[in-house]
Amino acid sequence: MSRIFVLAVASLALVGAASPQAAAPAARAPLATEAFAEVPQVEDPDISPDGKRVAGKVAVDGKQLFAVLTLGAAGPPKLLNPGKADLNSWSWVNDEWLVVGIGQEVPVAGDTWYVTRALGYSVVTGKVIQLSRNAAQRGGDIIWSARDGSARVMVAYQTSIYTNDAGFWPQVDEVDLATGKRRTIVPSKPGVASWYADGDGVVRMGIGISEDGRSRRVHYRDRQGMTFRTIDKAKTRDERLTVPALFLRDTSKALIIDDDEGGYSALYELDLKTLERGKQLFASKGYDISGIMTDSTGFGYLGVAVNENRPEIRWTDPEMIAMQATVSGLVKGAQARIVSTSRDRSRAIVQVGGADAPGGYYIFAPADKTMEPLGFNNPTIRMKRMHPVRTIRYKARDGLEIAAVLTLPAGRKEKLPLIVMPHGGPFARDSETWDWWAQFLADRGYAVIQPNYRGSSGYGTPFTEKGEGQWGLAMQDDLDDSVKALADLGIADPARVCMVGASYGGYAAIRAAQRDGEKYRCAVSYAGVSDLNRMLKYQGNFLYAGARGDWLRKQAPDLKNVSPLNFPGDFSIPLLLMHGDEDRVVPPVQSKVLAQKLKSAGKDVTYIVQPKADHHFSRTEDRLEFLKTLEAFLKQHNPA
Repeated sequence: MSRIFVLAVASLALVGAASPQAAAPAARAPLATEAFAEVPQVEDPDISPDGKRVAGKVAVDGKQLFAVLTLGAAGPPKLLNPGKADLNSWSWVNDEWLVVGIGQEVPVAGDTWYVTRALGYSVVTGKVIQLSRNAAQRGGDIIWSARDGSARVMVAYQTSIYTNDAGFWPQVDEVDLATGKRRTIVPSKPGVASWYADGDGVVRMGIGISEDGRSRRVHYRDRQGMTFRTIDKAKTRDERLTVPALFLRDTSKALIIDDDEGGYSALYELDLKTLERGKQLFASKGYDISGIMTDSTGFGYLGVAVNENRPEIRWTDPEMIAMQATVSGLVKGAQARIVSTSRDRSRAIVQVGGADAPGGYYIFAPADKTMEPLGFNNPTIRMKRMHPVRTIRYKARDGLEIAAVLTLPAGRKEKLPLIVMPHGGPFARDSETWDWWAQFLADRGYAVIQPNYRGSSGYGTPFTEKGEGQWGLAMQDDLDDSVKALADLGIADPARVCMVGASYGGYAAIRAAQRDGEKYRCAVSYAGVSDLNRMLKYQGNFLYAGARGDWLRKQAPDLKNVSPLNFPGDFSIPLLLMHGDEDRVVPPVQSKVLAQKLKSAGKDVTYIVQPKADHHFSRTEDRLEFLKTLEAFLKQHNPA
């Protein structure tokens, strides 16, 4: 395990020490496929309040596990093995205790349900305690942690998955992890699905929701002991609610994230007495903001998360602004992002790298301005610059401007074969960050375009709304139009194009093979959706299925006609389907049934099941099999 956390090395030099190599390399021989398949040595690390430990996922024999490392100590980190359950979240409560959220599919009365729960974990004794009495669909939401150094948390949890049981509506308990003592703070309230507390641990707000998820309301009180009052209602999923993003020390004030006049989300003051929005505190022109970074009191914020061409944190706290400036000075030529700090800010975890360099995480000590490596995002490539990445914009056929991330093989100037690689979601977006798929494909000689098609997040509400009703239609046109844009720029050969994607991106690749075969030589889907009606039925096993169904029908009003499964005769190009058997997001049957139909219709389809793979490629073995299969498939049908 010592190879995972390489803290025993000497401190780095100050300027440029953690930077990627100064210049992008010229064209060269490709790296081994294995280099791109490696899972990160460390993922989502979080430093303890005293700065002595780090919790996060680590790579062990090619698989990601949850671990806690004591900084500067010899020996392997402590591992917490949740078995077959997913690790969904983790956060420090005090110097000794963590809370960990897990989830797992379980059989219930002939159906399969995804249930969650929260655990307390002592990094000193290894003791694990259950915070919720039963696993349920919302079995353990941590809504508050003590800020006085004690191990107290508040957990909101259901005790039943059945809507006709009182326990379906979550109650709030305060639990002392160190002693196991608990007391109920707020009992179940029929209709209230989510609870929110302020920095002092006063439950101030509850979000009411109907059983089908369609209608909602906001219940609010100023202080402990007061009766909750309804301050806002919404009859449909699309109506907005006035929901504070952060309660301030002044109980009459809060912060809210709301759209500005152009439809881009920004940070505003909110008067809780009148529910009137006050002055704007922060905006990112032409983009939505991603959230706020709260301070140690829970009543203030240190900065705002943004994602313009790449994700960043714009610090507003003077001390954090100064720390960021120091860190950025130490890693010239790369991006450096502070992701976690100790209570006194004497230690911080900094992510260093770029879209063309995987980079890794470092422990930063402000006192002596040193940075020591914690773990690399890719242990083979580390800080090497690979293939250049930039954001371009092009016009779709109806004039809508589309932002797209373009990755090009280093040192190549000629017209290139192209991979169109749509993101999943589809309410998500691509940005200038390290992407192991795109970099692998560029290393094999392909230009890679990742369009943020209409319906993507981050570009304002009007842009997102343009995706409504356009699954497989105008959203698909946006992808096709990227080919013409790159051909017009002299970058890509429009006669040598394939589409490759996962999840919704996999759906788009399948749809391209069915609808637009004349534009592509081949298509590759990983964990893609082929039958939207089947997906709608699957989502019926999740909370608020009615609202989920409404949303899906709004994105694709004619589910049948935009489901490629229903038109096997239309497929005209080779199609590769891969799916993990442990996928809990998109059921493997979505690929299995499509493969069966296409084979029966005599179509060129390759279907591969990965028995232990999930939706997120958390194992090196699965990544490697996928990349090798992808490379062989492209070499046959769209060689570089």
